[in-house]
Amino acid sequence: MKLWSLLGNSQKLDGGAMFGNAPRAMWAKWAPPDEQNRIDLACRALLATPLNGKTVLFEAGIGAFFEPKLRERYGVVEERHVLLDSLAAAGFKPEDIDVVVLSHLHFDHVGGLLAQWQDGQPPRLVFPNASYLVGREHWERALHPHARDRASFIPELPALIEATGRLELVDGPHSLALGDSVRFHFSSGHTPGLMLAEIVGPEIVDGQPHGGVVFCADLIPGRPWVHVPITMGYDRNAELLIDEKKSFLADKLARNVHLFFTHDPGCALAQVTRDEKGKFGTVHEVAELHARALAT
Repeated sequence: MKLWSLLGNSQKLDGGAMFGNAPRAMWAKWAPPDEQNRIDLACRALLATPLNGKTVLFEAGIGAFFEPKLRERYGVVEERHVLLDSLAAAGFKPEDIDVVVLSHLHFDHVGGLLAQWQDGQPPRLVFPNASYLVGREHWERALHPHARDRASFIPELPALIEATGRLELVDGPHSLALGDSVRFHFSSGHTPGLMLAEIVGPEIVDGQPHGGVVFCADLIPGRPWVHVPITMGYDRNAELLIDEKKSFLADKLARNVHLFFTHDPGCALAQVTRDEKGKFGTVHEVAELHARALAT
């Protein structure tokens, strides 16, 4: 099996919102803001093939579905559909994608499922053969959002996905589409039912898989958020998220599972470490993956 990190459309968002109650003097060292207090954010996807005999895309980034005024409001940098360009550069077409795994349905993680905006054209999906995996609890959240996060969802998207007849709602550690090859963990600090996909590693130690890769989604958007107290203003329950993150990182450290970051503009993959004071960090940071092998 080989792995690719695929850049999608990038964003510029307010740094204060991205770092919650952390002071600007702290977070500005990690992510220097522009004159509008915005920081650079990637919207990175992970491609794995063959994974359980399939070509699998983990998330799709924000894409280019917004009309121009909304694109500017949400800080989307590029007009074109960057994820499709990245797929082509890696040697793949949209038709090649068999499965899309979605951690959650906020627009900056699923907008790339839709075609680039065209005046007068309705939204349409760009992966014609794909099955879609979504956590069952989060699917219900997307259908019945709270007023606090209603604007984070694309109203038309659930119906478009369901109409394919290839939606699988996941409520346990494994799915029908991917079997034992991918293990799912769940978190609710950022949004109810956030689904974190771990590509199972090649080693088994004391009955547990070691050496895999986990898609951290918005539990840990990038390296600065590996520091346990750092949360986002967008998180629904910061205290719960901190507790979840602490357990999540301890588990990945113990099993040597590498972290894949979707929003870190400078790092796609890193290994977890912890110092003598118990503070988590990252080592062996990798900016991009190009057909990187993961033994099976």
